[in-house]
Amino acid sequence: MKFSFRPTEGAFYELFTRAAQNLVRGTELLNELALPGVDVQSVSERLTEVEHDSDQITHELYKKINSTFITPFDREDIYRLGSLLDDVMDHLEAVGDLLYLYGLTELPALPRELHEMVNVLDQQAKLTAEAMPRLKSMKDLEDYWIECNRLENEGDRINRQLLVRLFSGEYDALTVLKMKEVADELEAACDAFEHVANTVETIAVKES
Repeated sequence: MKFSFRPTEGAFYELFTRAAQNLVRGTELLNELALPGVDVQSVSERLTEVEHDSDQITHELYKKINSTFITPFDREDIYRLGSLLDDVMDHLEAVGDLLYLYGLTELPALPRELHEMVNVLDQQAKLTAEAMPRLKSMKDLEDYWIECNRLENEGDRINRQLLVRLFSGEYDALTVLKMKEVADELEAACDAFEHVANTVETIAVKES
């Protein structure tokens, strides 16, 4: 039987879980953009509210690290995981913000691939939210990081298809520039989810 001097205090795991649940809220809001007659400004404003809540969670996490003598696992890994979860939320908010500010949802239709990318992000968010509570036991996490990495590869494939569509002549040059910026944020969010999964894998290996 393995014995550990590390505490099993739940505050860190609760903060990680709350941060990941906000990512699910973020991707659900982005999915609303596919609905007919959606209020894009409302979606963007609610995303900003979720992003602010995530910032607050990150600050709480950093305060907790600085006031805890012995942490459940390495301080550097706690900082990194908290920071990476916050990075994902920043990218999700940027997607909604750009779509609203650039007026892209006023187009006859957004590219199908854009909605497919949001669907991939939604799957990654839900996997991440399910995985965070399991950090406490460090069990049953391998399927999470394997599937999250698979989804990142799927996101790369969809992003390439999106770029092909953007440069096919279907859209005017200014619209292409705007949507390329949105595509970059979608890809960055997908990559950021993979970075979270890779960090969880690193932590699990260290603690096994």
